[in-house]
Amino acid sequence: VFEGFLSTAKAERRKSLEALKNERRTVILYEAPHKLVGTLADIFAVLGDRRLSLCRELTKLNEEVIRTTVSGAMKYYEEKAPRGEYVLVIEGKSREAVLADQRAVYEEMSMEEHMALYEEQGMDHKEAMKAVAKDRGISKREVYNYLINVKK
Repeated sequence: VFEGFLSTAKAERRKSLEALKNERRTVILYEAPHKLVGTLADIFAVLGDRRLSLCRELTKLNEEVIRTTVSGAMKYYEEKAPRGEYVLVIEGKSREAVLADQRAVYEEMSMEEHMALYEEQGMDHKEAMKAVAKDRGISKREVYNYLINVKK
């Protein structure tokens, strides 16, 4: 997904990165050399330590591509001043990580709240049980047994 230049305002830049937090596609950003270190710090804080390619001066004589991680890039540019225009190619969030984050949210809810969430969206009781089981990575039978025991 192509994002171009992020905002120069720190709060707006972080807000843009937050919107990309669960993006599974590769993220492409442009960055100026004087803002690169700050942007890398924000990327690390919001998106975590993902794989990253820093492409500098593309299509020019001094073209350079560095394949590393966000933390590796931050360390690299502590010692060496960024020069030239950059294209940042950031790894998308893995499917497994997205599912793990969703499961963590669902596990904070009680099973009754989780069921109610789906039933309020118009699912019948049986469909809601299937969805809850899938979200939590458990069998429909476990959901059913839990709900029966709660009613007793």
